[in-house]
Amino acid sequence: MTAKLSGPMLAPKSGGAPRQAVVILHGYGADGRDLISLGAEWQALLPDALFLAPDAPEPCAGNPYGFQWFALDYTTDRVANRQEGLPLARPVVVKFLEDLWAQTGLKPQDTILSGFSQGAMMALHAGLSLPEPLMGIIAFSGAFIPPQGFGPGSARPPVCLVHGDMDNVVDPDFSRQAAEVLEAAGVPVAYHVSQGVGHGISPDGLAFANAFIEEVSARS
Repeated sequence: MTAKLSGPMLAPKSGGAPRQAVVILHGYGADGRDLISLGAEWQALLPDALFLAPDAPEPCAGNPYGFQWFALDYTTDRVANRQEGLPLARPVVVKFLEDLWAQTGLKPQDTILSGFSQGAMMALHAGLSLPEPLMGIIAFSGAFIPPQGFGPGSARPPVCLVHGDMDNVVDPDFSRQAAEVLEAAGVPVAYHVSQGVGHGISPDGLAFANAFIEEVSARS
């Protein structure tokens, strides 16, 4: 049985029924409260959007107060760790999206999937596995492990990649590699490197993501 996700949410600022949804996936050892503030930032851009920041399904082995999308084994190759963990975690994120669409009447093209660090990896992996394209995917400080079947004929939602060049947790080169792989597959990519920034979201990186949201929402 696929785990059910829950976490903080923000209702549409307009006060009406949601016309868009933004799902925000937190990083390793955190929870939905860690990133729901992004929803408060983005409400001005998407006043009719419902913002959701679900907690990952597993308690975090490295932080008893947080959660993880998949376990990390620091004694093994980290790339192999992601290649194993992301496909196992993907169904719970996809089910959360499917339930959201069924409950609200919204569709993939009404939805932005975003994440930070491990959550960014999940957003890219799960979001690019869907049969229909999302409105967009925003990945802060992440990496891309292609889902099974990714390639010709895959949905190609626009993707925003943001990474600090001083990140010593997730190599910033992973986002550069992701941009190259996605562009080669025909995915529209907006890619930004925040200079002098470590493992976090800086004002210039957030501004770049804001511009991406304005662009993709104008098309919908």
